[in-house]
Amino acid sequence: MSDDNDLTLQTFRALVENADHKFARVRDAPAYGRVNQNHFFHKVFKAYTRLWKYQQENRAKLVQCGLKRWEIGEIASRIGQLYFGQYMRASETRFLVEAYVFYEAILSRRYFEGSEGSSKDLGVRSKELRFYARFLLVSLILNRTEMVKYLMDRFVALVDDCKSTFRDTNFKEWKQVVQEIVRFTKADKGLSFRPMRYCAIFDSHQASLPYVARFHAKRVLKFHDALLASYHRNEVKFAELTLDVYRMIQCLEWEPSGSFYQKRIVRPKENGDVIDHSGASGIIDMNLAADMTDPNTPSNPTKATLYRPSVTHVIAVMATICEELPSDSVVLVYLSAPGKAGVHNGGPSKYSRHKVLSQSSDELNSGISESQNNGKSESSGHHDNYLWFGPKGNSGSNNLYPGDLIPFTRKPLFLIIDSDNSHAFKELHGAERGEMAALFLSPLIPVFKNPADVNVHNGSQFTFFLTAPLSAFCQMIGLIPNEADTDVYNEAENIIADAFSEWEVILCSSTIMDLVWAQVINDPFLRRLILRFIFCRSVISFFCPPEQSELHLPLCLPHLPTPVAPKSEAVRSVVVQLAKHFDVTDSFHFTDT
Repeated sequence: MSDDNDLTLQTFRALVENADHKFARVRDAPAYGRVNQNHFFHKVFKAYTRLWKYQQENRAKLVQCGLKRWEIGEIASRIGQLYFGQYMRASETRFLVEAYVFYEAILSRRYFEGSEGSSKDLGVRSKELRFYARFLLVSLILNRTEMVKYLMDRFVALVDDCKSTFRDTNFKEWKQVVQEIVRFTKADKGLSFRPMRYCAIFDSHQASLPYVARFHAKRVLKFHDALLASYHRNEVKFAELTLDVYRMIQCLEWEPSGSFYQKRIVRPKENGDVIDHSGASGIIDMNLAADMTDPNTPSNPTKATLYRPSVTHVIAVMATICEELPSDSVVLVYLSAPGKAGVHNGGPSKYSRHKVLSQSSDELNSGISESQNNGKSESSGHHDNYLWFGPKGNSGSNNLYPGDLIPFTRKPLFLIIDSDNSHAFKELHGAERGEMAALFLSPLIPVFKNPADVNVHNGSQFTFFLTAPLSAFCQMIGLIPNEADTDVYNEAENIIADAFSEWEVILCSSTIMDLVWAQVINDPFLRRLILRFIFCRSVISFFCPPEQSELHLPLCLPHLPTPVAPKSEAVRSVVVQLAKHFDVTDSFHFTDT
């Protein structure tokens, strides 16, 4: 019996080693590009399926040989990591939900804290700390607010307990993680009235749907990929997820249906047996095929998220995405960074109208000549016009110039620049290499009614308008949401929704809309961004002092149709209605109202 147990334990350890080896290979795979990793993912999932089934069938023998509960939890945690990694690569929310299911099972079954002697084992406590941090990240992205609060309390208590138990160990990094999650949740607290993800109930407007359906441009592009990159000092973030990128991620995903959010407790097998999927105690039957897909939810565009990347990394990822982009598809590129070294999140940089194309090749020099021929060139001062992707210091290698993006305009780009030097990128317009780019350029300086009450490090105002327009409006005019005023905010959301519906009709009925916008207007994500830009631009145009509009207004190139201009009646009337709804008309510069 003892020999039999030894063989069982040896087999288990061999399966663990094999699964861990495959896990490391998948974990280190790049999270962007179309290189087919499915073969490796199937292999690692198969390895963990075999490992889980083996420990399930031989649990009694393994326990006799000294198997600890935390070891079972570690296996389940790895599977959760696999699902989360697959979500980051494929941008499919179903993988995120699967990760949540496994982490929740580990928590409910107390695999780590319920293991005998684990409280005195530094290695096990470290694994438990990592589990809580990963579960917090998944819960944040899924907007499980109550779970986030619960996990935060448990996580803080665990860190404090570890500090008192292991006095000779420095837990500075874990204390920093605690500070990050507290700061992150505080910055995002109470500012979301509706899901940031695209929700058919709220974001599809019945009155305008026929116009959208009938609209046909000469060319229609599919929103296929997105690159989201942020680099600011002291910006709010948790792990490698900044607040702005967190908002953009959700803005570019479908809200899963209610049924999909429910855990599937059981699933029958072909032979009539039942597999328990209620938690990590069941046999895991990982299947990356269609049975995991919610039929009511379309696929999300694939997103590459870059945390504090170098300029060369940004360019390399853009090159990979553009090289592998299918025909008749468009790439959304979101870049958030300061325009000067050492000036981050909110400090205005010196604004220059100078030519900003980097002059690194004959091709770019040719681009400058073309732009000059179009009458756009002014004095040469491109050295002051860039985005800064770097730490403290001053190095040209950290500068991202508008000219660095020109080679990628051979493919359709939807470019969002959120920076205090964003207007430098106007020079891309007219200098493209084959496909005219759609450009959204943020204000140079945000504007608030009570600037002292707003922490400039708590995310960008422009990004906030693009991802949660009513929340951004309330932040701008100094309103703090209150649960007692839910009806007031719901009515405000309805005002905005009705406006978006009307603007959709205007855009889809337009005969003068530039092809750059016409070819993407059918995509729900990009159309919603366009509508929110119209709203943002108009709100700020009436809110900021008229003499400072150049600093505070966002820009779009090429121009959108005149009927949706900031001062047009269809747009202006909505801002007036919203201001009256919140009784803040005295904060706006309306005329003839």
